Amino acid sequence: MTAPVIATRDLGAPAEREVVRDMVRRGLVVAPIALLVGLVGWGVDGVASVALAVALVLANFALAAALLGWAARISLGLVMGVALFGFLIRLGLITAIVWGLRDQAWLEPLPFGLALIVGHLGLLIWETRHVSASLAFPGLKPEPAKELR
Repeated sequence: MTAPVIATRDLGAPAEREVVRDMVRRGLVVAPIALLVGLVGWGVDGVASVALAVALVLANFALAAALLGWAARISLGLVMGVALFGFLIRLGLITAIVWGLRDQAWLEPLPFGLALIVGHLGLLIWETRHVSASLAFPGLKPEPAKELR
């Protein structure tokens, strides 16, 4: 008796990893501008504050993608639970980091808060233009085919 053959197909890179890699790449492109604004407005402390905020934003997105990718391999219910509770846990981690560093002399609250909020929202809005909401192409939209002439 032979074992049944189970057809599988290569789905490519996980969509979560593909999207977060694109977001991190975009975040690193914009980071020097944010750091320059922090330097001009608040000096070296502003740069340090903005750098911390950018690192938190990128780490937050990377952790979200890793958790959702892990849960997607197991079950849809776990994906939903990880999406909700993972958000709460990641928000708690960011809050704990800010709470622990709030009394540091180098932490400038205004550039830190602006970079944290604008970084999250800006990258999410920017990425929505590049994400495909199609089951045929989960993750990033494919590049349009070039015309042959």
